[in-house]
Amino acid sequence: MQDLIQVTGMILKQTPIGEYDRRICLLTKERGKISAFVRGSRKPGSRLSSATNPFSFGVFKLHVGKNAYNVQEADIQNYFEDLRTDYIGAYYGMYFAEIADYYTRENNDEKEMLKLLYQSLRALSVSALSKELVRFVFEIKSIVINGEFPGLPKDWDLEPSTEYAVQFVLNAPIEKLFTFTVSETVLTQLEQLTNHYRDKIWDRDFKSLEIIKTLC
Repeated sequence: MQDLIQVTGMILKQTPIGEYDRRICLLTKERGKISAFVRGSRKPGSRLSSATNPFSFGVFKLHVGKNAYNVQEADIQNYFEDLRTDYIGAYYGMYFAEIADYYTRENNDEKEMLKLLYQSLRALSVSALSKELVRFVFEIKSIVINGEFPGLPKDWDLEPSTEYAVQFVLNAPIEKLFTFTVSETVLTQLEQLTNHYRDKIWDRDFKSLEIIKTLC
């Protein structure tokens, strides 16, 4: 089919449309963030039903219509099943997806944000890693990727280990981000830093973060 394209990406969110359809928000390697319709995906037995769930990562074949994309096929390579049975982990994942949705745009090069989102969801399933640490790393790195990192506050009395952790997040490739742990003192200071950055940089609140705060 002439107007069929293939993209690799992850579903950030989905919305029911009409009686049988869904619209998905898809962060892709090739075309940035796009919306696409999945016709008939809410019908019983639809082969595309499970391919519309948030966090689903894989290859999507899309028909390019005059005003919209339509999903024709999906080969899901990772459903992140662990997050479907860990409701706290799922809320962290939804929070990361909200940030990705906030930052990304159609036809932008969003490969780094897609990679960060994928690796962060994987890190949430690692029992040796604190979910809070994964969150703080994700927040800082997303700010860095989008060119908004303001540097460490000059008048803060931070532990050397905290400064080292932040510098590691700034400079490490995304594949290596989640290869360290920190003390409770450093974790507390990272929380203070990310609270500071969110208040300074982001102009909206995130629903999933508010839920996380009530649960943890």
